[in-house]
Amino acid sequence: MTRIIAIDILRALTMFLMIWVNDFFTLTEVPKWLEHASATEDYLGFSDVIFPLFLFIVGLSIPFAIRNRKASGSSDYIIGRHIVIRSLSLLLIGVFMVNYETAHHESIAGGKYLWGLLMATAVMLLWMNWKKSPLTKKQYVLARLTGLLLLIILVFLYRGGDDGSMGMRTHWWGILGLIGWAYLVNALVHLWSKGNWILVILMFVIFNGLAVLSHSGILQQPTGMLSYFSVIYQGSIPAFTAAGVLAGMIMDQQSNRPHLATVLILVLLGLGCLVYGIAFKPIWGISKIQATPAWVGICTGIGFLMTAILYIISDMMRQTNWAKIIMPAGTATLTCYMIPYFVYPLREMIPFRLPQELNRGFVGLLVSLGFALGVVLFTGWMERKNYKLKI
Repeated sequence: MTRIIAIDILRALTMFLMIWVNDFFTLTEVPKWLEHASATEDYLGFSDVIFPLFLFIVGLSIPFAIRNRKASGSSDYIIGRHIVIRSLSLLLIGVFMVNYETAHHESIAGGKYLWGLLMATAVMLLWMNWKKSPLTKKQYVLARLTGLLLLIILVFLYRGGDDGSMGMRTHWWGILGLIGWAYLVNALVHLWSKGNWILVILMFVIFNGLAVLSHSGILQQPTGMLSYFSVIYQGSIPAFTAAGVLAGMIMDQQSNRPHLATVLILVLLGLGCLVYGIAFKPIWGISKIQATPAWVGICTGIGFLMTAILYIISDMMRQTNWAKIIMPAGTATLTCYMIPYFVYPLREMIPFRLPQELNRGFVGLLVSLGFALGVVLFTGWMERKNYKLKI
């Protein structure tokens, strides 16, 4: 099967933009249309589209990843175990990242920012793909044990909340944790159904239906232990990934020879989702934080349409050189995502700031864009040296 380049480019472009928009907190006078909308606004900012696109891409990759593992001889049990371990890893990293956000600086030995820096270091040590690195087996086993021990120590050192009285807890799952839940349910269903079209479409419909029912008040919010599974129960987050799985299966049918029919189906699905989202906007508005059906529908539509556009450019027209500079963000995505978790704590620990003129308005946006590109290029350098995170 020929590799579909559009998927790698869309993943790279989305991660590059995610690094960029996540840096907006360092800027002032950012245009409103670029920022996240607030929880009470009926509004969709550019930043509000990036995370749904990434969830969509997670789904896009699932059919190809499972097929490739089966082709290499892995059994359904082995693949299922890999899916569960991968999801749990994302949940664990997500919980640590969320607790870093709510850490109480004065109550933690060494301060919040040292804790965050050590957390990022532990993640690198524990989940680096050491087998492909220059390290010997003894060295990388020691590195992983060090990372695990460091995470355990960080749990005991942690103090959070307004007064530093709280230990670590799941306030929410964080970006990586939400990805973990969406990946878990969609990948397992795709594996066990053997890519059954009816079930894949049904999952897409069910998750969108759950999103609607959750906002209608018909579904009560889960309590107790069930609240840990609320991401799945509420439907909106896994709905994006289910849409990606559907798009991936459609593209997989024509992976040997790009076909215009694939584009047409993706465009029709995209337009249909846009209509669905626009239709629900007058009812509950559009909000990322509230995860309204309009947000789900419109961002899913954008996902389908972006996939179709990049499929035409990269796989049908064979125009890919323009994306080479950002491709490390698509091939070493988790590594790219983690780099800022080193930069931002160091930024707080070192008393150095750029002149305010470089952190404001249009100039600030360009500097921030340069930072995102620098992260991607550094990720590429690490990848060439065979240092790459892999869960």
